[in-house]
Amino acid sequence: MGNAGVAEPALRLAGLEKHYGATKAVAGIDLSVGHGEFVTLLGPSGCGKTTTLALIAGFVAPSAGEIHLKGRSVADLPAFRRDIGVVFQDYALFPHMTAAENVAFGLRMRKVSPTDIARRVSEALDLVQLKGLGERRPLQMSGGQRQRVALARALVINPTVLLLDEPLSNLDLKLREEMRVEIVSIQRRLNITTVFVTHDQSEALVMSDRIAVMHAGTIEQVGSPADIYERPATRFVAEFIGRMNLFAGRVSNSRSVQTAGGIDIALPVPDTMPIGAPVSVAVRPERVRLTKERPAQGLALAGTVRQMFYLGATREYRIDLEGGERGVVETPNDGTIGRFACGDAVWLTASFEDCRLIPGE
Repeated sequence: MGNAGVAEPALRLAGLEKHYGATKAVAGIDLSVGHGEFVTLLGPSGCGKTTTLALIAGFVAPSAGEIHLKGRSVADLPAFRRDIGVVFQDYALFPHMTAAENVAFGLRMRKVSPTDIARRVSEALDLVQLKGLGERRPLQMSGGQRQRVALARALVINPTVLLLDEPLSNLDLKLREEMRVEIVSIQRRLNITTVFVTHDQSEALVMSDRIAVMHAGTIEQVGSPADIYERPATRFVAEFIGRMNLFAGRVSNSRSVQTAGGIDIALPVPDTMPIGAPVSVAVRPERVRLTKERPAQGLALAGTVRQMFYLGATREYRIDLEGGERGVVETPNDGTIGRFACGDAVWLTASFEDCRLIPGE
């Protein structure tokens, strides 16, 4: 039971595990999702995110742990009694049914009256912009339309939680970007609690209220998109979300770190990092600059331009650093000819405010 006066989250996972023999596909997850919140499980293939979604939905039974919906334990309830809507990666539509019949399926299983079914199906198709297409069968529809039918079918039952298992992965890039906006717009309008699974970092950053980054069956970090991107807690998160320069160093004292090349960097060091502990200095490529002269302040690493790539809106420079490491610098394309050429001696620079310390080498 929750504390008196404290509202239970819409979804709460506590110590959730799923074992397949000696393999722990999910190795102990704790996560709460608030009412109306959009939370994304983000991670590479095999990290346990889809298994976690299947556990929430009731398609597989947990090996350990609890699943609570609005304060009620549902770990022992079958999937059809959990009041959860699911949109699958392949949509899982019935090909012999029309779009309207597919959307109505869950309502029929719940013994809703024919009059209410007709009204709610019509409203659901309107919501996903498929008005007038209810009599078409899935094979007569585009991929984007089929995706909308699957979304309408999940929403029409008015679920407590909506689960989305990589529903955009089968769409082309332009349609995928359009559907990101559409799904978030519908989710906001309905204020429906949503758990979204993807391996696409840009999808997670654009769509989510919070992101749970998963790795090897566990959650490495939970936070807002800005938290995850700007303040990664682990090396895995830093490398998986976007691109990151990581320079090896060791803690010198409570106020500085020394890089492998012997450069002192003035950064506040958390108490959890003792003197001598290995760390990585992390800084995003777009927060780094190239200069011909060494700056008076901030991070400054000497190197040589190895490659330059013209990317339209930006230019990307690959730098060989004197200490043997490599750096990446992304600069905006301001219309001028690039100032740096391959072979130029440069300084890779960044303000200390843009640098983060990450435990481990």
